[in-house]
Amino acid sequence: MKRSVGCLFLAFVVMIAVCGVKVAASGLLPPESSPLIRHYYKVHNTCANVEPFVRHQMKLLFDKDKTITPKLIKLLYSDCMVNGCDASILLDGNNTEKASPKNRGLGAFNVIDKVKKVIETRCPGAVSCSDILKIATRDAIFFSGGPSYPVFLGRRDGLKSEASWVDLPSPSISWESALAYFTSKGLNLQDMGTLLGGHTMGLTHCSNVVDRLYNFNNTGKPDPTMEPATLTSLQKQCPKKVKLGQPNPLINLNPENPNNKFTNSYYKRVLSNKAVLGVDQQLLYGDNTRDLTDEYAKSLQDFKGGFAFSISRMGGLKVLTGTQGEIRRNCHVVNK
Repeated sequence: MKRSVGCLFLAFVVMIAVCGVKVAASGLLPPESSPLIRHYYKVHNTCANVEPFVRHQMKLLFDKDKTITPKLIKLLYSDCMVNGCDASILLDGNNTEKASPKNRGLGAFNVIDKVKKVIETRCPGAVSCSDILKIATRDAIFFSGGPSYPVFLGRRDGLKSEASWVDLPSPSISWESALAYFTSKGLNLQDMGTLLGGHTMGLTHCSNVVDRLYNFNNTGKPDPTMEPATLTSLQKQCPKKVKLGQPNPLINLNPENPNNKFTNSYYKRVLSNKAVLGVDQQLLYGDNTRDLTDEYAKSLQDFKGGFAFSISRMGGLKVLTGTQGEIRRNCHVVNK
């Protein structure tokens, strides 16, 4: 893969200046996203200034807490990859996606609540929680130094949420299984390799890496591919066993980026065998992803363009439009 590819594939997808030119959107988003359009609320005259409203609130929130960017990326991923981008992850309840053990530790619900409250005062009953989640995530990425890209809108919120739908893969999943999961959702190898780059910021629990540190593939030994200094550092932070009542420690997904900036240092760490999660390190060995990793490690601009492309595709998975869903007044519960 040539370094120019990062700019070239953008020409098919988004109108963005990451590569120095503006190009028109076309049909490379998932088929389900086709009803979505730019400036949906302006076209339908229901909330013309929703994006400026959201961006203003997100700037206020981001200035107080820089961790909201990785939290929102994870929240959007957990919503879209499970049952489509319908804000079902926001619904409260004992048997909901939010309550699933696989979603334990998700944050940024309060961010969406605060933004939704403001939007409801300006445009009551007009803007869906799923669209707010998509806009808010885009703005948080931008404030962290990432790309600014157009968000296609018009989603409706789902009417139900079930924990049984949550099929998010383990961070220790094999490369083949990870790719099968992404393709089953309508994404491809490039999307997977690019969206994993979201791990350039944020935290993870030690329980997600302890197997690599002490019992890789049930060998009783650490992962032999992990760079020795990285292994030593992670073993100091993550004990082999957590004592009863002791919390599961949190560690940085990218120790070189503790301030949650949008950088390409994640890919540089993968090339140096310093990735924290097993699925991340496998980027180096997966079919056709070594070239992608090389490209993104060399060019932050290419990574920005690729991330805008793939997160836009993910945001179009199994969307609800028209009468298929509703616009919730409160993101935590369906309308009565």
